[in-house]
Amino acid sequence: MLTDRVLFIDGEAIVIDKPAGLAVDPPRDGSPSLNDELDDLRFGFRRLPLAVHRLDRDTSGCLLLARNPKAHKKFATAFEAGVVRKTYLAVLDGVPGEAEGRVELALKKVSSREAGWRMVPDAAGKGAVTDWAVVGEANGRALVRFTPTTGRTHQLRVHAASGIGVPILGDPVYGRPSQFRMLLHAASLGLDREGKEPVAAVAPLPVSFANAGFRDAI
Repeated sequence: MLTDRVLFIDGEAIVIDKPAGLAVDPPRDGSPSLNDELDDLRFGFRRLPLAVHRLDRDTSGCLLLARNPKAHKKFATAFEAGVVRKTYLAVLDGVPGEAEGRVELALKKVSSREAGWRMVPDAAGKGAVTDWAVVGEANGRALVRFTPTTGRTHQLRVHAASGIGVPILGDPVYGRPSQFRMLLHAASLGLDREGKEPVAAVAPLPVSFANAGFRDAI
C-alpha cells in the first residue's frame, strides 16, 4: 500500500516513494496505476490528491502529489519554471569514460506503427540539460547521480544512452536486454514555498540496486 510509502505530507503536498512497476497514469493494458491508490491517499481530505509530475512506470522514487487544485497549480508552475530540486540515481550498463559531465541534447518524439514511440536527440526538439556524476562502481557498472535542469519525457534515459554513451541498466527501449528491471530512481525532491516549510523528501534506494552490485549504497 502506498500509505506505507509516504515520505512527506502536509496540508498541500504528499510525496510518496513510488515503487517500480506502478504506472502513474492508467495503462492501456489495464494493469495497476496510481489512480487505484488515490482514495487511500486522501488521509481524511475530501478531494483526491493529484500527481503534479510523472515518473515512468519502471522508475521508482519521489513523486509529488497536490492535495487541492490551488496547490496543484502552484506546484505545476514550479516544475515549469525549473525551480523544483530533483536528483536521481541510476545504474548504468557499463562505466563511462569520464567521472562527471553535462549532457545538453534536445529531444524529439518519433513514432512508427511497427516500433511504437521513443525520444531521440534532435536539434529541432525541446532543449534538455542533465548534469551527472559517477558515485560508485561495481561489477563493471556505474552508479550515477543525475541532476536534471529540465524535465523532458525520457530525458535521463536518452541522455544516458546517447549523451554519456552508456544506457541505464535494464532500459527496455534505449538499452539492451537484461535480467534487471530498469534501475532508475528518483532519490530526492525539494521545493521551497513562500510562508511554509519546504517540501523535502528522500527515497531510499530499492533492493534492486543492491542486487546489481550496489549494496553499500542502500
